[in-house]
Amino acid sequence: MAYLHGAYGEITDSQVKSTTQSDTVVCYIGTAPINLVRGYADLKLVNVPIKVANMGEVQTKLGYSTDWESYTLCEAFAEHYDNSVRSVGPIYVINVLDPDTARGTNPVDVDLTFYSNRAEFESTDIILDTFAIDDKVEGTDYEISYNYLKGLVTVKMLEDVDAGTVLSASYSVVDTSKVTADDVIGQATDDGQYTGLQALKLLYQKHNAVLNVLAAPGWSQKPAVYKAMCSIVQNLNGHWMAMAIADIPLTDGSDSVDTIDKAIEWKTNKAYTSEFSKVCWPMVIDSDDRKFHLSTVCAATMLRVDLDNDSIPFESPSNKEIMCTDQYFGADSKNAGFDQTQANTLNEKGITTACYWASRWVLWGPHTAAYTYNGSMDARSIFDSNIRMLEHIVNSFQLDHGTEIDQPMTPQDKDSILNYEQEKLDRLKGIGALIGDPIVEFVESENPTSDMINGDFVFHTYATVTPPFKSGTVKVTYTDDGFESFFEEA
Repeated sequence: MAYLHGAYGEITDSQVKSTTQSDTVVCYIGTAPINLVRGYADLKLVNVPIKVANMGEVQTKLGYSTDWESYTLCEAFAEHYDNSVRSVGPIYVINVLDPDTARGTNPVDVDLTFYSNRAEFESTDIILDTFAIDDKVEGTDYEISYNYLKGLVTVKMLEDVDAGTVLSASYSVVDTSKVTADDVIGQATDDGQYTGLQALKLLYQKHNAVLNVLAAPGWSQKPAVYKAMCSIVQNLNGHWMAMAIADIPLTDGSDSVDTIDKAIEWKTNKAYTSEFSKVCWPMVIDSDDRKFHLSTVCAATMLRVDLDNDSIPFESPSNKEIMCTDQYFGADSKNAGFDQTQANTLNEKGITTACYWASRWVLWGPHTAAYTYNGSMDARSIFDSNIRMLEHIVNSFQLDHGTEIDQPMTPQDKDSILNYEQEKLDRLKGIGALIGDPIVEFVESENPTSDMINGDFVFHTYATVTPPFKSGTVKVTYTDDGFESFFEEA
């Protein structure tokens, strides 16, 4: 047995008699327009988890742009804080865009014409900290600000100038094309530097937050990123477990992935099959023609549903209303969309999608990416709520008993832990999160004397997660019994 020091947990293989088929923390990783934030370098906005609770904090801490292809995190900001369903947060983000390294080669020169001592110009890639007017000093001669609503840079002269005065200025710009999948995957160095996904290791110590859901819209369709996401959510900080939400792309190189058959083939060929993930396809459009990756929509919907259940993740986000007016398959696609029956074809292969049902657009698909109808899989992999509830139990044990580590462990202490954990299981059963008789045990065979001598103790929980009502079928049979009513006496 490996050396252990701390509170740990794991999910064991399911014990299934018979089967025919085998507080929520959401974090996004990507690029944010911190080039629009003054003093971004001193604020340490790169490769570190940042908490934002509303759009005002987003603009202040990370900037905002409608250019979601360049600034992928802005899509998540809009889904959470600028939507027609329900704004929900807070969320945590890791920005990997560093304006100091992802910078255009040459400065941009611009002539500004001032009226009423003001001049404006449009830009989302300007690095505001680099802006300068020839022979003028910021703070003495002029001040600069950014209008996020209009996407305009505003320059105001602090002393009157004649209307129509033209002044030459220059600034550097970011080049988001220099950000690669390797930047998102990141690394942890021996000298304590964390980049990309590895910066998630700072989430707990900086925010006292345990990751539950991870998404990387615009990046998760890259197999290397997906693999790294699935890896880190299984053992973050050596303790925490979460679920990764990923996308199937609409294009792969020169090939389109704009039909159901192509999406299923792509998922299979690229091995997007981790039980610790949900895989989504296609994208969706809202009433303002904004295009959202379904992973973003799924992650936000999970947060909304969890909050309705006191942060207990026993309810799937499937069949919950989303901000959507249509499915989106790419600008050049001729696909006009599909209904629920066709959506079920995707669900059969562990793909979550969106469809129109009951007078609303909903997320559709309660399964993990490991699910295949009539396939061979661990029973826990069938539903997203199965995995997430087991993760919840694992994380909860570690959070509740981590402070007890290195204290004396008497038989009475063992019983106290058993009683406390059993009470939690009973409460979960009481709210419908678990069914049957969940139990936690301290088994002699799992706790040999040699382990206990070394201070290692194992508690084993057995729990059945409440399954979702995935389908309901009514059988209607025509009979001729009703004709007897013609001969009944009044």
